[in-house]
Amino acid sequence: MTRHLITSAIPYINGIKHLGNLVGSQLPADLFARFQRARGNEVLFLCATDEHGTPAELAAAKAERPIAQYCADMHATQSKIADGFRLSFDHFGRSSSPQNYKLTQHFAGRLATAGLIHEVAETQIYSPTDGRYLPDRYIEGTCPNCGFEDARGDQCDNCTKQLDPTDLMNPRSTVSGATDLEERETKHLYLAQSQMRDQLQDWIDSKANWPILTTSIAKKWLNDGDGLQDRGITRDLDWGVPVKNGENDWPGMEDKVFYVWFDAPIEYIACAQEWVDAGKGSDWQSWWRTDQGANDVTYTQFMGKDNVPFHTLSFPATILGSGEPWKLVDYIKSFNYLNYDGGQFSTSRGRGVFMDQALEILPSDYWRWWLLSNAPESSDAEFTWDLFQANVNKDLADVLGNFVSRVTKFCRSKFGETVPEAGTWGDQEADLIKELNARIRAYEGFMEAMEVRKSAAELRIIWGAGNEYLQAAAPWSTFKENPDQAAAQIRLALNLIRLYAVLSSPFIPDAAQDIMDAMNVSDDTWPNDVEKALQSLPAGHRFRVPDVTFRKITDDERDEWKVRFEGQRD
Repeated sequence: MTRHLITSAIPYINGIKHLGNLVGSQLPADLFARFQRARGNEVLFLCATDEHGTPAELAAAKAERPIAQYCADMHATQSKIADGFRLSFDHFGRSSSPQNYKLTQHFAGRLATAGLIHEVAETQIYSPTDGRYLPDRYIEGTCPNCGFEDARGDQCDNCTKQLDPTDLMNPRSTVSGATDLEERETKHLYLAQSQMRDQLQDWIDSKANWPILTTSIAKKWLNDGDGLQDRGITRDLDWGVPVKNGENDWPGMEDKVFYVWFDAPIEYIACAQEWVDAGKGSDWQSWWRTDQGANDVTYTQFMGKDNVPFHTLSFPATILGSGEPWKLVDYIKSFNYLNYDGGQFSTSRGRGVFMDQALEILPSDYWRWWLLSNAPESSDAEFTWDLFQANVNKDLADVLGNFVSRVTKFCRSKFGETVPEAGTWGDQEADLIKELNARIRAYEGFMEAMEVRKSAAELRIIWGAGNEYLQAAAPWSTFKENPDQAAAQIRLALNLIRLYAVLSSPFIPDAAQDIMDAMNVSDDTWPNDVEKALQSLPAGHRFRVPDVTFRKITDDERDEWKVRFEGQRD
């Protein structure tokens, strides 16, 4: 048994996430967690809501709610939706937790002691109309690089160029719309990332097994231009982790909070302590500290490519700079973007299908299968309703669902709702077992390597092998001449249904459980021995013909959804 610590990039609290967010981190992380559990390994799967920073303040103001209450409400909403998609977090925490406050302040103290934090006087944008300094995302204007008129003070959504608020042309406050902005001097704390460049370079170079997407982004940030830069870790905001040096006040920083990028990754660790404090587990340090037993833990992070710089550079700089024996990530699985029907998904712009809307129109397994089997791994991918309908109808309804239906209904009509006893397997069955053994080992290899699309493709082939066997064996014809041989064929096919449920459970957990229930079996042992697995349901075992496992999406539904989701979300 191996131990797997798995974290998904923590979603912002500012609203319900879209399908692109889901497939870029949480969903593939859940797939991997479910697979490792199915193999009998120990898993701690953590996620949380990212509750500090400008997006939270803006969203709360728009909702006309106190920010603490807004965050509590949205955490509950996001948690409920995560449950709807069957995301199997061991704990879904909050970056505003007392545990994260204390741990963030602890790391800041350690970094200060190590000489890796220094004070910088800098010029920031102040709005007399709003009576406050404006953080990066409180400012919008024209991008100096591409001319996009709604670029934010930290990044242009159009050309993705990283910006400072002072770079913008015609800047305006997103709070009040005021344009009478002025530059004022203020002091902030900076993390001296530049001092750790060589250490970070050596660490990244040691990760030869990382995806090309991950390492290329990390090295680009390390080496482009002037290389890795020191980065501010405080902001002039009210909502956030108060700036302290460990447990002590930080003179001159009394009215500031830590910048969200600094405290949010630390929540991965704090979340484990929340898990213990909630009574769900014990000894969180054995997962996170190498001096407490975490040396045997494999730590894997899942995220979209826009989060890679913080997780390959800034968060490791925090951990390494502390000088303490915290567990560093072993593997970062990063994803490109999922686009929506010729454009981009966007939470801030309200474009695309959002997670709550998706669950309103179809069960989660339909979405899980399509998103994972089309995951944007090697390049960006695109969601279209035509492709969604075609893939769901073919893979889930025609291949898997049809096999389950044909076998159980035929058995009921000829042998009743029990596994038939007569007959023995022959060459066809031996060939199928040989093929399945090879295919399942390949499937396991892709899943271990976190090759999501290849895993889905292999699973689809495994489903198809059952249909091909059924067509070749033709038990409905065999029954007329040799009922005993037909009984043996159907006995194998019924066992294959159970096998499919076990193999498919990481992708489509609800359907897999429904199939297991219909087959009247709870044994979900992973099929290390395929021939043995295909004898799990003995002769005489009772089952029931299940309801339709997957229904087809109609053309009318497809066309209706195209129209319904073509506009912006309110």
